[in-house]
Amino acid sequence: MDNALILVAEDEPEIAEVISAYLEREGFRTVRASDGRTALDIHLALKPDLVMLDVQMPRMDGWEVLAELRRRGTTPVIMLTALDQDIDKLQALRIGADDYVVKPFNAVEVAARARAVLRRSAGSAGSLLRVGAITIDLESHIASVNPDGASESVILPLTLTEFRILSHMARAPKRAFSRSELVDACLPGGEALERTVDTHLSKLRRKLEDAGAPGFVNNVRGVGFRLADLA
Repeated sequence: MDNALILVAEDEPEIAEVISAYLEREGFRTVRASDGRTALDIHLALKPDLVMLDVQMPRMDGWEVLAELRRRGTTPVIMLTALDQDIDKLQALRIGADDYVVKPFNAVEVAARARAVLRRSAGSAGSLLRVGAITIDLESHIASVNPDGASESVILPLTLTEFRILSHMARAPKRAFSRSELVDACLPGGEALERTVDTHLSKLRRKLEDAGAPGFVNNVRGVGFRLADLA
């Protein structure tokens, strides 16, 4: 963890420099991005262990970047925001941020938050998610079902969007997810309409049932959907 690479995505050079300096003093490595698009390019190329992400950036704002990072995987993200409003904090957590820090902030606190998030991430690290009879391999992008009594697992023929939705919900089994949350976290921008979630989940439910795992995708009245472990 002490040698972790942290991407600091911040468009104000002075703030980025201060954050980077404190992180490096704590033993971390840093790389910087001054806009959202560059941050995504660096994330794809260098695969940092943590992203410190400013909300208000040019080219792509922090919300857009966070949504794309969550579509890509589980890289820990700490949002840096000047918006000290509950709705913005909830937005950060809803899309999938691991923590948030409100400006103006103490750089020592930011470094401490980074260490805490990395520690939690290391404690939950692993490429496999399991919910009942369902196993999801995040590295190979393969989801499978092992029904009771079966000698072999059945690989689910999922589309990329279906895999993203299943993986996102499997990280918090039994939690109810709203349609808007699933759109932000899992759907490409071109199909980011809430009504499309129902279509994807209907197909996902049918594929799970065909593989021997019925009853996992459940509607939650007035909220959205739940991936319930009924085993």
